[in-house]
Amino acid sequence: MFYCRIDSNWMANMELEEKVENYREGKMILIDKPLNWTSFDVVNKIRWVLRSTLKIKKLKVGHAGTLDPLATGLLIICTGKFTKIIEQIQDSSKEYVARIALGATTPSYDMETEMDEEFTTSHINKELVESTLKTFLGKQNQLPPIFSAKKIDGKPAYDYARKNQEVIMKPKEITFHAIQLEKYEPKELIIRIKCSKGTYIRSFAYDLGKALKSGAYLAGLERTKIGSFELENAWDLTNYIEKIKTM
Repeated sequence: MFYCRIDSNWMANMELEEKVENYREGKMILIDKPLNWTSFDVVNKIRWVLRSTLKIKKLKVGHAGTLDPLATGLLIICTGKFTKIIEQIQDSSKEYVARIALGATTPSYDMETEMDEEFTTSHINKELVESTLKTFLGKQNQLPPIFSAKKIDGKPAYDYARKNQEVIMKPKEITFHAIQLEKYEPKELIIRIKCSKGTYIRSFAYDLGKALKSGAYLAGLERTKIGSFELENAWDLTNYIEKIKTM
């Protein structure tokens, strides 16, 4: 009878090589981005853990669709050959749940900066909000916020904004496919928005405040969908990191 002893180290190396090849061939990872993390922070963390765990020097890792640090929700991470389809994913429509504060504005249109002006909200009611939201449906020319990564002469617009330098932002055509008021309070709105790529929900909040003859800024944002991919199927970042480490 013939006996074959399989070396455990050889088996472990074979399994490791298979995992490395899986990530190089391409994986799509759905992550629920934590608050105060940049999208690049998430990419860098996953890349570093994959490289150190799988003992490889090079591995392409990228993300499809940037989320601001103060936003949470669905972030799609692509590895290996799947980084080639990032642009295709980014072209998909997005869905967000936005918390919008009424009665004030901020220079960044969100909570990154302090309030710079306050407005009355005594004339605003639920009916006015709902009728005003309908005016945003369809194609719009939207002006990006100056506190954004939009490139102006090769530099992000926020570089100019943080130095109080004047810069001209050009409007961009975007589309609101659906806008639903989910909760109304005199000083705060919860709104679900389905929109095209390139839409700034911060700008939407600012523009909504103006349309209501008041002021508004984005107080919270969660991305719930990118195309057919949904937040409910996303990994908690910490849990995914632990999964990689125990592979």
